[in-house]
Amino acid sequence: MKKTSLINVMLRCAGAVAVIFVALGMQPAAAGIADTKHNLGSSTNNDPNAVNKFNGTGEICVFCHTPHGADTTAAVPLWNRAVAAPSTYTTYNSLGTSSLDGATAPVGSVSLACLSCHDGTQAMNVMINQPGSGGYNASGSALAGAWSGANQSAGKLAAGIITNIGQDLRNDHPVGIQYGGGPKAGTVPAAPADYTNALFKDADFKDAKSAVLNGQSAWWVDTATGSAGVREKTDMLLYTRTAASALNIDGTVSATTLTGAQPFVECASCHDPHSTNATFLRIANTGSAVCLSCHIK
Repeated sequence: MKKTSLINVMLRCAGAVAVIFVALGMQPAAAGIADTKHNLGSSTNNDPNAVNKFNGTGEICVFCHTPHGADTTAAVPLWNRAVAAPSTYTTYNSLGTSSLDGATAPVGSVSLACLSCHDGTQAMNVMINQPGSGGYNASGSALAGAWSGANQSAGKLAAGIITNIGQDLRNDHPVGIQYGGGPKAGTVPAAPADYTNALFKDADFKDAKSAVLNGQSAWWVDTATGSAGVREKTDMLLYTRTAASALNIDGTVSATTLTGAQPFVECASCHDPHSTNATFLRIANTGSAVCLSCHIK
């Protein structure tokens, strides 16, 4: 086959795939992000929906992800930002509320990645591996360019806006907290057995579904927006963490509480950074649907 003919065949195949994506209502993640506030390079792309605009690059994914040299501290694929130490954050359990049944682990997992922008301590154009060649810095460095937009100051999320969560997390939904208050009998059933309400310390939570994915135990709360019993992006995802020590509610350690792999609530349990939903919620919160996906009230 001639080279030009082969190229034509490849182009036709690519076009066919694009037609299938359109027909199924599907689109690549970057295409969805381009129309959201997570498209930070929007002043180059002229995206009207993004308010924090940076003219240093027209790339979209690079603000969060890199194909090489990623930070593995946060449990997020190919993370392109340096993250703070877990001890940097003050967590909800320090309030001493009597309604908190679950133990809170140090901030970690996917929540560390979210907070690398949303704690407001570093500019959103600080990244480990900048576009092009020669821009790698394991500690992160600022990509040259100028910011515009009302919700930022020198590229950091502006003080006083709700998306600048800060490092004091006491006034936010708990993250790094055991789902359902943790198991009342001290054990979480091994996946793929479901982790049911009857096993929770706190009966005011709905059952968690379970599966073994890529050799790992995974849990989620089914929102009934798709296939029952199958984990989907529109379900409330619970993130598997393995406690290095047994956890008490106040963060101290005890031999009487659970260690090992178990489901925790994290930032991305409710939020999907690749979603086009308002405030990146996994489902619309009409009638408090997000809250009532997990909480029985």
